Amino acid sequence: MNQFTFDSRLKTILIGFMVLGLACLGLTFLVDDELHTRFWTNYLHNTVFFTGIAFMSLFILTAFTTAMAGWHTVVKRIWEAYSMFMVPGLILMLVVIAGVAGHFNHLYHWADAEAVANDPVLKGKSSFLNTGWYSLGTLVIVGIWIFFAWKVRQLSLDEDKNGTTEYKHHQKLRVWSAAFLPIAGFSSAAVIWQWVMSIDAHWYSTLFAWYTGASWFVAAMALTILMTIYLKGKGYLEYVNIEHLHDIGKYMFAFSIFWAYLWFSQYMLIWYANVGEETVYFFHRQQNYPVLFYGNLLLNFVAPFFILMRNDTKRKYGTLIFTSIIVFFGHWLDFFQMIKPGARMTAMEALAHHGGENGHEVAEHAEQLGFAMGFTIPGLLELGTMLGFLALFAYVVFNRLTKASLLPKNDPYLAESLHHHVEIHGEEGAH
Repeated sequence: MNQFTFDSRLKTILIGFMVLGLACLGLTFLVDDELHTRFWTNYLHNTVFFTGIAFMSLFILTAFTTAMAGWHTVVKRIWEAYSMFMVPGLILMLVVIAGVAGHFNHLYHWADAEAVANDPVLKGKSSFLNTGWYSLGTLVIVGIWIFFAWKVRQLSLDEDKNGTTEYKHHQKLRVWSAAFLPIAGFSSAAVIWQWVMSIDAHWYSTLFAWYTGASWFVAAMALTILMTIYLKGKGYLEYVNIEHLHDIGKYMFAFSIFWAYLWFSQYMLIWYANVGEETVYFFHRQQNYPVLFYGNLLLNFVAPFFILMRNDTKRKYGTLIFTSIIVFFGHWLDFFQMIKPGARMTAMEALAHHGGENGHEVAEHAEQLGFAMGFTIPGLLELGTMLGFLALFAYVVFNRLTKASLLPKNDPYLAESLHHHVEIHGEEGAH
């Protein structure tokens, strides 16, 4: 079957999970502190995570198109559908923008004018870290991403209708894909600096954009494996075989190692270059959030490394599903630890200031931070919220999959993809 049908039962299940997510967000708001720090961090965390997966899916698709890769052609409709989530993603970010501009939340220390006036570090960064740039940058940059996602999607669908298996029509798609790559590289760094890195406003890392991009990439590959296997289980994508899944599994494996390299490269600067801006970020997490700090490495490097090291584990549905779930949750947890500790400190300083205490004294006694559900580790409310966002993501994706054939019949690389074969050497049973 090449035409996906979004049946009512699946819609009902996904809507049910979306309701669960809304209920968890509502309950979080009710039981939260007076600044609603847990609510806003949960909302920002999931919005950035799933919007980033949508962006990275477009980046993956355009990178493969530019490189004239052919193997991915039979699964490219999935990435096209993923990229369309950037539209609701931008709408969700508008709520965060409204919260920052209207001072409804205290996610960012730099959004407090009084704090900026009394802090030379924040004052020095204020030309970039301000409400205007945050709002305008998000709207313009994500808007550009959406435009390219729409253009790539339209060219792909037009190729189905009016194209041929020759390369002339496909050349337009390659030109637009090549144009997007440098825009994606520079613009994604700008927004991730504002959305996530600026939560710890006294800290910076030149590797942070690479690090978050790698996290999004691995999560996107994990979700692609789960989606592909699900669709195959429902009778779709019969032309997608274990050879294609093997290649996606290799990307998940390789970029898990790349992610770990970037993690270590940032962490190494603590002792190698004696960079204080690096030290404060990692020291805070290592001392006060050890479960997040070490669990991040365990889920996102150790587990996929040892499971996927062998070729045969990337060719078995069971291990692919198991590893993809671990890695997807692991990188969701990675964004949790990027956002929660810094936002919690900002909220503590704001609460202390409102209570007449010195916020800097709060920061200096960070080692006294106790356990707090939803900050030290994710709680049931966080997991429920994530499932709600995941259901919304899946709903948008399934809806887009119904709009076109799952098989891009006039793509000039289709034949190559249909006959794709991965050579395996040095293992019993290799071809």
